[in-house]
Amino acid sequence: MAAIKTENLVKRYSEVTAVNGVSLEIPEGEVFGLLGPNGAGKTTLISMLATLVSPTSGTALVAGHDINTHSLEVRKNIGIVFQEPSVDDLLTARENLYLHSMLYGMPRHEINPKIDKMLALVSLTERAGSFVKTFSGGMRRRLEIARGLIHGPKILFLDEPTLGLDPSSRKAVWSHIRELKETHNTTIILTTHYMEEADSLADRIGIINQGKIIELDTPAALKKKVGQDLVFLKGEIDEAALKALPFVNSVERENGRYKIGLVNSGANLQALLNAGGKIEEVEVRRVTLDDVFLKFAGQQISEDADEHAESIFERIAVNRSARK
Repeated sequence: MAAIKTENLVKRYSEVTAVNGVSLEIPEGEVFGLLGPNGAGKTTLISMLATLVSPTSGTALVAGHDINTHSLEVRKNIGIVFQEPSVDDLLTARENLYLHSMLYGMPRHEINPKIDKMLALVSLTERAGSFVKTFSGGMRRRLEIARGLIHGPKILFLDEPTLGLDPSSRKAVWSHIRELKETHNTTIILTTHYMEEADSLADRIGIINQGKIIELDTPAALKKKVGQDLVFLKGEIDEAALKALPFVNSVERENGRYKIGLVNSGANLQALLNAGGKIEEVEVRRVTLDDVFLKFAGQQISEDADEHAESIFERIAVNRSARK
């Protein structure tokens, strides 16, 4: 069963089309990465799926409920972790989770056991009674994930979940995201500007450009579409022998070295070195998601195409700050 299914989903702001006819299906239990520069439409798409914004046309089913006609049911089945911090600094971790539980109308007898379970899931049990203002950025992020899960949603939206975190905290959040998928079968929709994060976590990745999904596949398949790995060799190189190898696509001179484009350096590197001559230095550069993003989204995306469709998540955070 699909956790999310969209059909020709469109959102227009005056003369700007932020989302342009997106048809997409995300199965239950998948971690789906949505990549695109600012203004490409990814936040607008997520905002419609989360019923924060109404579509201009088209429809979507989220956890089996129509976003146009059953928005309340959709909201009962989703959790959201905002890009901007949204936990209350003046409450403890437990109090933040308790407040969220009450807002979702959870039965009172279920709340404390569920809070204990969520705190254990994100390794915050020992800090349950601490005020959030004493937490590090990584701890706050983990608490926000726990809060997004406290009411038992089938689908979790993560908007830049590790933005601004140090490498250690980032990897701790990655570990919790993997655990959600593996032990709870939670469907996760992830937006991120960290290509390593998308490569590490996502089962599939959709690249959005000017409101349209322009590429959709697994990270491995997307990297394969870019084509070749690069190997740089320095020394007495047998250029003709290298060019004759069936897995070599190109051989060029660059800054005193040979730059060789080849298919699957992991499987073919040894054969390349055996044929290369007297080699002094070797450098291997595998295709990454950065290469994928540059190929499919780099120079062709208009960075300011969607000025009117500013981040709904940012707008909510601004409004919240203004009320304090």
